[in-house]
Amino acid sequence: MTSQNSMNQTTGADAVDVAIASGIDFDGTPIPPAKLELYHQVMALEAGRQRSGVSNTMRSRIVRIGAKHISPEELNQMLIDADFAPLKDKEIAFYYSGK
Repeated sequence: MTSQNSMNQTTGADAVDVAIASGIDFDGTPIPPAKLELYHQVMALEAGRQRSGVSNTMRSRIVRIGAKHISPEELNQMLIDADFAPLKDKEIAFYYSGK
């Protein structure tokens, strides 16, 4: 089991993975077994899914995460500059409609 101290030294998405693997939330409380079981069940389904390619996956992650931090105009230009497809109207509506 991972100690709370070593979990605090991990940041970003890695910290979430460490917490899930240890079954302990950031506040030190145990993650309920039903939540862990459902998470692992869904992740197993995702692991078996056919992929459309690394570039498509990279773009999807950039859009999903970038939308939390970057304006649609700036993210769109960054995608274009990196030779990815620009933001689609449905992505803008989905990721930016609540902002």
